[in-house]
Amino acid sequence: MAQRNSSEVSEFLLLGLSQVKEVQLTLFLIFVLFYSVILPGNILIILTIWMDRQLGSPMYIFLASLAFLDICYSSVTPPKMLADFLRQYKTISYGGCMCQLFFLHFLGAAEMFILIAMAYDRYVAICRPLQYMYLVNRGMCCILMAASWAGGFVHAIILIIPTHQLSFCGPNILDNFFCDVHQVIRLACTDTHRVEVLTFINNGLFILTGFILLLLSYAILLTKLRTSLTHGKSKASYTCVTHIIVVFVIFTPAIYLYTRPPEPLPMDKVVAVFHTVIFPLLNPIIYTLRNKEIKSSMKRLIKRYNIWTTE
Repeated sequence: MAQRNSSEVSEFLLLGLSQVKEVQLTLFLIFVLFYSVILPGNILIILTIWMDRQLGSPMYIFLASLAFLDICYSSVTPPKMLADFLRQYKTISYGGCMCQLFFLHFLGAAEMFILIAMAYDRYVAICRPLQYMYLVNRGMCCILMAASWAGGFVHAIILIIPTHQLSFCGPNILDNFFCDVHQVIRLACTDTHRVEVLTFINNGLFILTGFILLLLSYAILLTKLRTSLTHGKSKASYTCVTHIIVVFVIFTPAIYLYTRPPEPLPMDKVVAVFHTVIFPLLNPIIYTLRNKEIKSSMKRLIKRYNIWTTE
């Protein structure tokens, strides 16, 4: 990375979620409580799938990968946000800002590709059940997960390189609790039209296309199940509906933030909190609460742990 000119911005000032100290302390306690409850739950999901051989099917492997991605994604901005609640001056270095942008979009895009892989898994299971073990084996799972991470990396690189090449000479105030790409671009003191167009294509159209494709695929699968006489279609329909719920939870805030004109709106911070802090940790919980196999396996794992601790 080339050394930046000394006259350019070396750090950004974050205004955070609120300027009122009492509100900041309240939010700090709320988010700490949320993390202390939900984060261990996500870790337990991963451990349950990893330790229980009955949950070795591709669907659960993808779910564990999604839970891991969500933990990583929700660890990009919240730690600094929580620390900033206790600080008077909330600043982030230029390098830290670029890192936030990179990992947010890297992990977010990888998550979208994992959801597409999960949709492919359901398609094969429902439409080509006799070939399922051949088309979606462990080797294919590894390939799909590696492709998801690689796709997320390419997406983030396409976003971060032109943003990094912009010149920032002031002002350096971001009315947010993290580095949002649209706000960062608006602070540049060079022409940003090309970068804005590229960001919209790489972000907005990318997100909208993925959302539409996923909804269409599950609509086709539900239609197929409705007209099918195969055994277990009720369970398959239940799984597809769960996937649709998670797709809406993940994509709705992203569509609001990145598929509209970049002018700031009053709800931006609230939606950003749900998008970067709350929803990522809730996604695996939604799958778990709607899946009897995982809940039963979790109970067995907790029971075994309690037995071990009392021996």
